[in-house]
Amino acid sequence: MSYLVLARKWRPRRFEDIVGQSHITRVLRNAVSAGRIAHAYLFTGVRGVGKTTAARILAKALNCEKGPTPEPCDQCNACSEIANGSAIDVYEIDGASNRGIDEVRQIIENVKYQPAKSRFKIYIIGPRTPSTPC
Repeated sequence: MSYLVLARKWRPRRFEDIVGQSHITRVLRNAVSAGRIAHAYLFTGVRGVGKTTAARILAKALNCEKGPTPEPCDQCNACSEIANGSAIDVYEIDGASNRGIDEVRQIIENVKYQPAKSRFKIYIIGPRTPSTPC
């Protein structure tokens, strides 16, 4: 029997599952369906409002095998890999521990290259805690 954190088990997997952020999910869905994807999105807010979850769902929507779609299928290989954290073109970076100049240089160097497998290369940089010095 494998152990799974309760928050991960019940984490929203589609935009429609995100509670209390309908205005944000509507904007993201409209951007994907219109094909007007910005080069970067900044999700801000207090801890626990769904910033990383929304970023992961956006990554799935953009890289879903059914095309960039407003609602990811959550069943194809691309969606499954992103959900499991094993997608090679979706990078989740902890902002608290990766804040040195060498880490930033490595990201800048890596951004230059095309995605290896997916349609888009996506970087999700997690929040820096307020107690972490710059």
